[in-house]
Amino acid sequence: MKVLGIETSCDETGVAIYDEKQGLIANQLYTQISLHADYGGVVPELASRDHIRKTAPLIQAALAEANLSAQDIDGVAYTCGPGLAGALLVGSMIARSLAYAWNVPALGVHHMEGHLLAPMLEERVPAFPFLALLVSGGHTQLIRVNGVGDYQLLGESIDDAAGEAFDKTAKLLGLDYPGGAALSRLAEKGNPDRFVFPRPMTDRPGLDFSFSGLKTFAANTVAQHPQQDEQTRCDIAYAFQAAVVDTLAIKCQRALHDTGLKRLVIAGGVSANKQLRQRLGELMTKLGGEVFYPAPQFCTDNGAMIAYAGFLRLKAGEQTGLAVEVRLRWRMSELAKIS
Repeated sequence: MKVLGIETSCDETGVAIYDEKQGLIANQLYTQISLHADYGGVVPELASRDHIRKTAPLIQAALAEANLSAQDIDGVAYTCGPGLAGALLVGSMIARSLAYAWNVPALGVHHMEGHLLAPMLEERVPAFPFLALLVSGGHTQLIRVNGVGDYQLLGESIDDAAGEAFDKTAKLLGLDYPGGAALSRLAEKGNPDRFVFPRPMTDRPGLDFSFSGLKTFAANTVAQHPQQDEQTRCDIAYAFQAAVVDTLAIKCQRALHDTGLKRLVIAGGVSANKQLRQRLGELMTKLGGEVFYPAPQFCTDNGAMIAYAGFLRLKAGEQTGLAVEVRLRWRMSELAKIS
């Protein structure tokens, strides 16, 4: 079975093909970073229009990369939500139309399930059950994963997600959008002893997150140093990143203790952060467990994770009807369990 996957939930256009026997055989990605950089964030209308321009050429490129024709595709998967309405509609309409024209089933995929299953694209994959930390620009969640579709939400952000806080703090430091990765590079040169930021919600029970106050603390620190030299910016970046990483690690350790699980998966855009990977790797070594994460190119939004998640559900007999529907908000607990 060969599944074409299309991802258009936000500011990346991703198209990939997953083959049941060979694995991932094509992966095409176009990022809109330069398009939105002047605005300091994603402009939904511009994102939608760019998806219209890029999706069809990327589908053709993916077919060429895999040396396939349309007749070789057995199913089409696409991101149905969560995401930006217009961007989701572009991918959904194109995917559903292709599936109808090619007379193959189509399936709307949950964007975060795609991220959750992205580590399965690697050679070393986690066995069920495991704890998953999904950490991106729009989500920060801790989930017990018993199987595909068998998800128990343990905790989530009650305000800003970790990735959103990264980007907003980067903007305070004068970094271009998206600033999360640039902030991490600044942090590498920071003095760990100059600033100490709070570790929000770690002094109380529970597994929920809150990063809005941490962002405000960063804003106040920046305001107290209006004449920022390069070292001050690096020091603030270090303190902010250390606070986020510590907070995520503390909550993961708490969740692992509560569940008794020994396998941890981290996925989503922030899972590419080197300090986070190092800290969670050290944590799992200390606890005698294992940590799993996707390759860096599969941490951010991509078509490969949608093709793989879609393959699993299409193979199980799921498919979406002719009506095109997108879901801006969609809890993973609503997904069906598959064996």
